[in-house]
Amino acid sequence: MKPVVAVNDQDDLSAKGEREHRASPIDAHVGARVRLRRTLLGMSQEKLGDALGLTFQQVQKYERGVNRIGASRLFDLARVLDVPIGFFFDDLPPEMGGNAAVRSRPALFGFADAADGHEDDNMGKRETLELVRAYYRITEPSVRKRVFDLIKSLAPTE
Repeated sequence: MKPVVAVNDQDDLSAKGEREHRASPIDAHVGARVRLRRTLLGMSQEKLGDALGLTFQQVQKYERGVNRIGASRLFDLARVLDVPIGFFFDDLPPEMGGNAAVRSRPALFGFADAADGHEDDNMGKRETLELVRAYYRITEPSVRKRVFDLIKSLAPTE
């Protein structure tokens, strides 16, 4: 026998089903940060999945924010990607509960200077990722520092 469902209950059920398939803004943000760090490391979704005991499809779902990342999985991701857990919440907009004080600190790569006035959309560009990977392949710290100083000196002052 079928259970009796009121029309309003049916609407609530279909609305809930639609919400479950849509990424929440926070899940999407955390997923984007996972993708950012993975690509900065030059790691494939398959390699990350192997390190976590997941398929690359599951990693894709995490990165799109379709599937939520639980606390223990977030801990594992932080360990594998070699970042503090807070990295995944850095740059969270205020409308999603982000803290301006947290966003203003230099969080990425340990640089002493914050990225003054630069938009985060540059971090997702292939050119930026290749530059960062090449920079970190420079094994001599003094050479890497000189390259960093050179690049900073070439940028216009604001």
